[in-house]
Amino acid sequence: MKAGWKYKKLGDVCQTGSGGTPLKSRKEYYERGAIPWLLSGEVSQGEVRKATNFITQKGLDNSSTKMFPINTVLVAMYGATAGQVGILRFEAATNQAICGILPSNHFVAEFLFYFLLSRKDELVAQAAGNAQPNISQVKIRNTDVPIVPLSEQRRIVGILGEAFEGIATAKANAEKNLQNARALFESHLQSVFTQRGEGWVSTTIGDQVMLQRGFDITKDEQNEGAVPVVSSGGIKSFHDKAMVQAPGVVIGRKGTLGKVFYLDADFWPHDTTLWVKDFKGNEPRFVYYFFTGLDVKRLDSGTANPALNRNQVHPIEVEWPPIPCQKAIVATLDALSEETQLLESLYQQKVAALDELKKSLLHQAFTGKL
Repeated sequence: MKAGWKYKKLGDVCQTGSGGTPLKSRKEYYERGAIPWLLSGEVSQGEVRKATNFITQKGLDNSSTKMFPINTVLVAMYGATAGQVGILRFEAATNQAICGILPSNHFVAEFLFYFLLSRKDELVAQAAGNAQPNISQVKIRNTDVPIVPLSEQRRIVGILGEAFEGIATAKANAEKNLQNARALFESHLQSVFTQRGEGWVSTTIGDQVMLQRGFDITKDEQNEGAVPVVSSGGIKSFHDKAMVQAPGVVIGRKGTLGKVFYLDADFWPHDTTLWVKDFKGNEPRFVYYFFTGLDVKRLDSGTANPALNRNQVHPIEVEWPPIPCQKAIVATLDALSEETQLLESLYQQKVAALDELKKSLLHQAFTGKL
């Protein structure tokens, strides 16, 4: 806290309130509704300019939800989004998981937004519940807020606004570079299998590799060990016994359909996957890239739950390169994949650094160092 600043409880200088949810069973509360109704997940860190849910006037009148005016500062109170802060830029109602802090002549709305954003971690730390944090409205109202001249508030808002805009631009540029790298890899991957070269043959997948359904095993049946158990979503657990020797290629057949994994250590392919039982002399890593570029989702044999059957995959007609060509393709794709992974790592580091910069700026702003 900045020396010389006076502090008061938020609830003593601002009116707060939370919303509510009209009865879901009453269709007339929702059908053809035109009143914006926000959920906690829509309280993004920044300006809130649109809603995806709407209620009717009857829904508003017959529930505890209420309308909040423009420039209300919103704080998400429950679940994964607890602690997120936003500024409402249109009139809207909210559900009960959002605390609205109404405009006050004590504050520039953006100043209060930035201040509460700087206190996000403290609010979440005080939240009840572990799996689903729950920040009570009382905690928000009891937060000490600085009472400073509006001119000083505007100065701080101006500095933070410009800095945050620059950070957002830097993030967007880093994300674009990462997307471009991924797009380049995907484009090259697809081109490999659409341009037939010398020595390529027309064949079927089943003539080149043999797929096998994985082996069922529950979490309770697994013992402590270092053998990866590969499910359709990837490595989720470890066991003390391997069913397949590396190298291996595993494809999600149920749940996360078509996701492909390459294993360079012995493993246990789960029942929710297909694995390559026989590479028939082909390069395992080439087979991995081949299935990565293959759209198997269209082969879904499931109804309610997506499912993939090896008998649907084996008959697919494909163009297949000779072994020397497979090795060359693998070398090229490995290099591109490594470059993409490096960019992804750099992107994640940059985003983490930018997030830390935001925290540092907020800390400086409300300790008198900005």
